[in-house]
Amino acid sequence: MTQFITLSGVDGSGKSTQLKLLKEHLEQEHKEVFYFHAIEFSLANRLARILKRKEAFVPGSEKASTQSSWTALQLRKIFLLIDILRFKWLLRKLTRKRYDYILSDRYFYDSVINILYLSKSDGTLFLERFIPRPDRAIYLRISAEEIMQRERVPEQGINYLKNKIALFEQKKGVFGLLSVDASQTVPVLLNTIISLVLFHPWR
Repeated sequence: MTQFITLSGVDGSGKSTQLKLLKEHLEQEHKEVFYFHAIEFSLANRLARILKRKEAFVPGSEKASTQSSWTALQLRKIFLLIDILRFKWLLRKLTRKRYDYILSDRYFYDSVINILYLSKSDGTLFLERFIPRPDRAIYLRISAEEIMQRERVPEQGINYLKNKIALFEQKKGVFGLLSVDASQTVPVLLNTIISLVLFHPWR
């Protein structure tokens, strides 16, 4: 049975690092793993890369916006809904291929948080109801101050991080996110995530 795992969190919380290590661990256990990145999958971002003549997507290279016009926000919502529907088709296809795990670096939950941040809203988007529920949705919880002390610091600044963390904290119950302390060392955090994925009772 295919298990669908997502990692969410603010910029600099360690999502890409942990997902890469989790993928390597599962593959060492001889599991068939499919890697999914919501930003790379995004139709809008793919079109933007074509227009900018960028050939490949590099995880961690994307830069989050801190402001957006009303028109741009509506386009983001439309493209996000299209991406969700595209992903539902992909999810069915991958399940039929019997992958053991589908791992998502970021998820549509992160995209919703980004739209709410840009629109200065803490409400609910209509498209949220269409997002497929993962078997395990993990939220890497960490303070803005701790992120700003790391080697790679998000250029948007501490207030940006605080506002997005507040939105994640508000929506984690709605999204069914399992909070994990991301201030732990990389190996300890990985072991925590592995424990949730392999040994925590599945719903």
